[in-house]
Amino acid sequence: MRLHVLGSGAGGGFPQWNCNCPNCDGLRRGTIKARARTQSSITVSGDNENWVLFNASPDILTQFQHFPELQPARALRDTAVKAIVLIDGQIDHTTGLYMLREHRQPHQIWSTAPVRQDLTEGNPLFKLLGHYCGIEWNELGIDDTEFTIAGAPGLKFRAHALRSNAPPYSPRRDKPVPGDNVGVTIEDAKSGKKIYYAPGLVEIEPQVWAAMQAADVVLVDGTCWSDDEMIALGASKKRSRDMGHLAQSGPGGMIEWLDKLPTTTRKILIHINNTNPILNEDSPQRRELDAHGIEVSYDGMDITL
Repeated sequence: MRLHVLGSGAGGGFPQWNCNCPNCDGLRRGTIKARARTQSSITVSGDNENWVLFNASPDILTQFQHFPELQPARALRDTAVKAIVLIDGQIDHTTGLYMLREHRQPHQIWSTAPVRQDLTEGNPLFKLLGHYCGIEWNELGIDDTEFTIAGAPGLKFRAHALRSNAPPYSPRRDKPVPGDNVGVTIEDAKSGKKIYYAPGLVEIEPQVWAAMQAADVVLVDGTCWSDDEMIALGASKKRSRDMGHLAQSGPGGMIEWLDKLPTTTRKILIHINNTNPILNEDSPQRRELDAHGIEVSYDGMDITL
């Protein structure tokens, strides 16, 4: 099983186009040690030939260009992407579907029912695609039932609901329901190796913790370092938790939870906001992560199990 990180940043990417926080300004000026990041998306394959795309970010075209495996060039119009799994309905995870409208057949899309509702009514992306390639929707269960995806041999999947928040455009914003956000376990059918993926996560509930403990690699929410990060910078009036993200630092934070995992578990943060000081590779926050054996994902990161 191979997982490739197409994009590791949160909404807006890094640097964000209109942001002059110390990170964004420092990256532009070359005064900090950091690397640019596009918006969060991964792709996974069980045979290094057929791929499942997780989320379609606004940066999807650039991400495809940087990962040529997704364009095998076997025909005039071709792609190695067999299906698209949407973790949620957030703008930074779905806008890329507009860029994939030239497909020659309907996209095979997996999402929960609440996400389908949001992308049909609140943000009618699915309706728009109906005027181009169309979609074939598959319901993503939220009870950890094992399933497979047609065209993606060698992989098994399980998904469960988790606490985060519905998109800002959703009528359920700040009133989330089960299925607005999911975590997914991806398993290599031959080796039994597992990756747990949850880029939006505000609470480590029992089903989340069980999946994290069972995984060989956890790829989880790394949006903010501290709960008041955006407020302290004057970038927002909302805490990280209000936006549906568990901060890394502080009591009950992501670091504390990741420390409880077995030493053999590979621990990686993804969906990193442009304000997060861990983006500065020389920051004390980054050194703290290093001390805890926690990695920070980057665009192009490749994981083989």
